[in-house]
Amino acid sequence: MGLSRSGGAAVRGALGDGASTHAWGGPIFEVRDVAIGFGDRDDVLAGVDLAIEKGEFLTLLGPSGCGKTTILNLAAGLLQPRSGQVRFAGKEIVSVNTSVGYMTQDDTLLPWQTVSTNVGLPLRMRGVTKAETAERVARYLDMLDLSHASNLLPGQLSGGMRRRALLARSMIYDPQLLLMDEPFAALDAQMRHQMHSELRATVNRLGQTVLFVTHDISEAAKLSDRVLIVGGGPPGGIVKEYTLPFGRERDLDRLRFTDEYARVERELNDGLLEARSSRSAAATTEGMS
Repeated sequence: MGLSRSGGAAVRGALGDGASTHAWGGPIFEVRDVAIGFGDRDDVLAGVDLAIEKGEFLTLLGPSGCGKTTILNLAAGLLQPRSGQVRFAGKEIVSVNTSVGYMTQDDTLLPWQTVSTNVGLPLRMRGVTKAETAERVARYLDMLDLSHASNLLPGQLSGGMRRRALLARSMIYDPQLLLMDEPFAALDAQMRHQMHSELRATVNRLGQTVLFVTHDISEAAKLSDRVLIVGGGPPGGIVKEYTLPFGRERDLDRLRFTDEYARVERELNDGLLEARSSRSAAATTEGMS
């Protein structure tokens, strides 16, 4: 079986009200005909349409510099579009969106604080009681196999343990959408695969919605329910969409050695090559004009 393919904050209305946004039955994050650029430069992205449903793992796959992180920053309310609509739980994002978690490839653990203190930081910032904070920290450390490291400092952790601590901190306050910007790029191949397995298991257990950014084809193939290829242009956009056939309860250790997985990787690679070639052609044309 191959891929299914097609071409391709505060919020106005009180985002941050957990009861109202959790009750929303439509796409958790939606972008309609968005164009965005910086300063007086030309648009980086234009005509962008995407929607992510609750519980979905959606990956933005594309070459470096194509605008993938820009889309994450729209969801976080860190950027505003020049035109089009950007909505979270049905409401327009107009400033920083506190209903998302954001995990990047940077190590942002506070080096002078223990693992448990680092993980509990978002709860303390939200005024959660000490007792509830301690309970939730213990639960997430156990879930991500970090209970034994709760009193260690970040400098005493391995690279994989630091990534798990960052993941726990990003999820502990129950964000409705977890934004992940190449979070495992600095890890070696073996540790990256282990983190993929742990992430997928944790996401499934919690029903977490994820918008993930990568330029790694195998990472996109292993983790995603759906993949959008970002590229073309400038301005860039969503050039391909793929629905992956593996299901939520996939065994990543076995999956990567199957013929079906190999076919998925080839199709994603073809889509990525097409996005890169169209971007190169557009740049060449612009340079000749």
